[in-house]
Amino acid sequence: MATIKDVAKEAGVSIATASRVINNAPHTSESAIVAVQAAMAKLRYRPNANARALVSKSSNAIGVLVNDVSAPFFGTMVKAIDSIACEQGKQLLIGNGYHDAEKERNAINLLINSRCESLVVHSKGLPDSEIVKLAHEIPGMVLINRIVPEIGSRCIALDNRRGSYIATEHLIRSGHQHIGYICSSHDIDDAHDRHAGYLDALRDNGIEIRNDYVEYGEPDEMGGELAMINLLAKNTPITAVATYNDYMAAGCMTLLQENGIRIPEDMSVIGFDDGHIARYIYPRLTTIRYPIQVMANEAVKLSLLLASHDDEANQDKQHKLFVPIIVKRSSVSHPK
Repeated sequence: MATIKDVAKEAGVSIATASRVINNAPHTSESAIVAVQAAMAKLRYRPNANARALVSKSSNAIGVLVNDVSAPFFGTMVKAIDSIACEQGKQLLIGNGYHDAEKERNAINLLINSRCESLVVHSKGLPDSEIVKLAHEIPGMVLINRIVPEIGSRCIALDNRRGSYIATEHLIRSGHQHIGYICSSHDIDDAHDRHAGYLDALRDNGIEIRNDYVEYGEPDEMGGELAMINLLAKNTPITAVATYNDYMAAGCMTLLQENGIRIPEDMSVIGFDDGHIARYIYPRLTTIRYPIQVMANEAVKLSLLLASHDDEANQDKQHKLFVPIIVKRSSVSHPK
């Protein structure tokens, strides 16, 4: 494998000159640039990314922290960020945090040590104080799906409480009075806010809140199925169920249909997120749209601006809160 010493020898220049060309340093003669580039092509020399980062004090990468990149929601988020990265000629480095403080901390440290000046962070495990400290250390860090008031201008989030309120109110306006709720068992703001939105809608519409109408589970298909099993086992008179996300809704719907309960004739179901699964399960799922692609685009663009020390990035001191909307499909109807 060719080295920079081989390139310099082939080009007839010093190692220092070869290094300047490779790292696009200023004040390098055109003849040296042509000679070194020709030598690199002939020897098939590939610059070492870490060595270039040492010269520029940064890498050509954007760091992204997600809960779990294998989850479709975070896959959509990463793809949206990657589209902007490609436009900017940058690559992504991705870390999984799994909503665990220690794992998030280790992943962020790895991204920082890899010289990622732009960071888009989806953190649910780290305390606010640690997030603030990191933001002060990394000017290009942006927080997505969470609001930390001390760094509000660098936070992009969705109004989860409002979204769950809209979902529950849609069921109420469809004539339902006995509405169950399938909630994530994860101890994160998203779960608390969405549960709170469900309760708010019941209170505002004068409907009695019943704890036995609520069940918890992992925020996936299996969790939704098990939670629906528990709801049915209680023999409550519910005619509709709101869910934490579309995947819990899908598990819930499968269980209902396997037990001869028709959707929406016997039970209405509403999801949250408007992921791909919402369009392709049957019946097609009424849900709350989470504009994660738009939010991710906003987050990475802001991160790049902050990393470049662009004054425009610091003009807005408030967090950016996106408003959810309902997407009406076929899983909700009036009760019999």
